[in-house]
Amino acid sequence: MDITPFHVAIPVHNLEECRTFYREVLGCSEGRSSDHWVDFNLFGHQVVIHYKPKSNEDLHTNPVDGKDVPVPHYGVVLPWDTFQSFSKGLTAKGITFVIEPYIRFKGEPGEQATMFFLDPAGNALEFKAFRDMGQLFAR
Repeated sequence: MDITPFHVAIPVHNLEECRTFYREVLGCSEGRSSDHWVDFNLFGHQVVIHYKPKSNEDLHTNPVDGKDVPVPHYGVVLPWDTFQSFSKGLTAKGITFVIEPYIRFKGEPGEQATMFFLDPAGNALEFKAFRDMGQLFAR
């Protein structure tokens, strides 16, 4: 499967705090920036944090596999081994998980490792991995 990098813009109300988080905690390399936005390389994908005044919206969730999945959320699908080491690194850095790393849909089509946590602006981030990438869109 040939993967084309995606681009996503994520609103943040605290540009410098989030800049540090994406660089130091997630390990993203920083690209271009201005007073209102910063480009990052997130596992080969372009993520741009853009300043937006703070919203008072509550985090919404939908039930999936017995968990409350935050909506909206952003993230990437990682290779299985990368997910394992990345999740261990986040745990070691003291990340508070919304949904701790676990195996979702175990034994079913689309079985995957997944985890959710929030960035400092309250944006939900999901990272997942499939033991068999051919199952990415399995039904």
